Amino acid sequence: MLAKSQTCAVVGLDGFIVQVEVDISNGLPAFNIVGLPDTAVQEARERVRAALRNSGCEFPMRRITVNLAPADLKKAGPAYDLPIAVGILLSSGQIDLPSEPSMFLGELSLDGSLRHTNGVLPMVSVAREQGFNAVYVPTADAAEAALVEGIQVYPVPTLAALVRHLMGEMPIQPIPFTGLPQSNGVVSNGCNLAHIKGQEHAKRALEVAAAGFHNILFNGPPGSGKTMLARSLPTILPQMTPEEALDATKIYSISGALPSDCPLIAERPFRAPHYSISNAGLVGGGRNLRPGEITLSHRGVLFLDELPEFDRTALESLRQPLEDKVVTISRVSGSVTYPASFMLVAAQNPCPCGFHSHPRKECTCSSSAVARYQKRISGPLMDRIDIFVEVPPVEYEKLVEEDLAEDSEAVRKRVESAREVQSDRFDRRTVHFNSQMGAAEVWKICKLDDAARSLLQTATNQLNLSARAFHRIVKVSRTIADLDESETIGVSHLAEALQYRSRGLN
Repeated sequence: MLAKSQTCAVVGLDGFIVQVEVDISNGLPAFNIVGLPDTAVQEARERVRAALRNSGCEFPMRRITVNLAPADLKKAGPAYDLPIAVGILLSSGQIDLPSEPSMFLGELSLDGSLRHTNGVLPMVSVAREQGFNAVYVPTADAAEAALVEGIQVYPVPTLAALVRHLMGEMPIQPIPFTGLPQSNGVVSNGCNLAHIKGQEHAKRALEVAAAGFHNILFNGPPGSGKTMLARSLPTILPQMTPEEALDATKIYSISGALPSDCPLIAERPFRAPHYSISNAGLVGGGRNLRPGEITLSHRGVLFLDELPEFDRTALESLRQPLEDKVVTISRVSGSVTYPASFMLVAAQNPCPCGFHSHPRKECTCSSSAVARYQKRISGPLMDRIDIFVEVPPVEYEKLVEEDLAEDSEAVRKRVESAREVQSDRFDRRTVHFNSQMGAAEVWKICKLDDAARSLLQTATNQLNLSARAFHRIVKVSRTIADLDESETIGVSHLAEALQYRSRGLN
């Protein structure tokens, strides 16, 4: 007898409906799964067999053939356990299929209980888009699945409970959609700007970067506060919108990085990988083409401390995502595209010992060593950084000041106001922030007064600005003008933007 159940496969962030066809026929006992299953799917045979028996169901001692259609789509992961078990129960006449279009997701334990499954949120989103009315997921993933509006989510604790539900003996109550959890505005993974002594110019540069989503590089000796400045950035960034939160949550869900007690990523991601990270770890890849740190930083911040120590190949692979805001990973096994709209924050020492620019400590590096160290970052990558900030050592007088500096919340309000101006300015389909403007938008939106235009012409000629550097200076000027609530870019706005390119001019 032939029976069918529905489930979902995720490739990248895209979901595809998979039909699980189960045929039970006469012959020697056998259990075969076809349709490009990986090892985890093949091993479902043993999990399903044990789960059925330990749940009080009968496992047919006949020839069982399971086909996962479409057959040309590779199936990976243990989420096919539950739909295969449901298909066997349907084919053997032990249960009836629900009257409403339903999808089944989940990994089975040997005792029949359902375990946490990665990628539930994107799979449930696909189910809703494809017209399914109900989805059956493990109880541990029910809160995550319930973030999707317009579909009934049934939390399934065990296979036996699902059988009783489908037979009408003990119905499982669906989880209602109650809306997306609201953030309280408190950032738990950041350092308040008020606790950073001195470095007022660096804080100002950080505010400009946050307002326009600009990439920024801090350069200075050890202990000057570069890392604290970077880690304070989340406290001045605006809260994520519901759409941004869902985008980030989908990525963390398929990566298996979603906290068990947090179904929604409500705070902007802040990723700080160690410089020993591999190219695949940073950009993405591996056997299953998993997302890397740049994708996990989507809608948030990627902080690269000790920038010159990173592998050069890994750093060069950032060039395309920084421009296109997506990353395409192509391997023999396939090709996937992940979103990568992140804000790059980097920090570096001026030389191997770190004291090349220190006013009091003597540098022990030779001039050639300093030159080699600084050349580890290629010119094209430096050209994609908007703001360069020198962070000198903090003076004693600043360190012992009792008065706190300006609080992050005050800076955050100015950043949010500037973001609102940009939101009204752009259509938000392709451009969201000033840093994402193309050449056409720059000339249409960035209006300079006569004095600013004259200064820009002089700077371009004397500093030999590249076209990319030219446009980045204008975009940073537009952000500074937005913070100043000015419709046109004045000479003071342009002059401040020029000083932020002091190290990146080419």
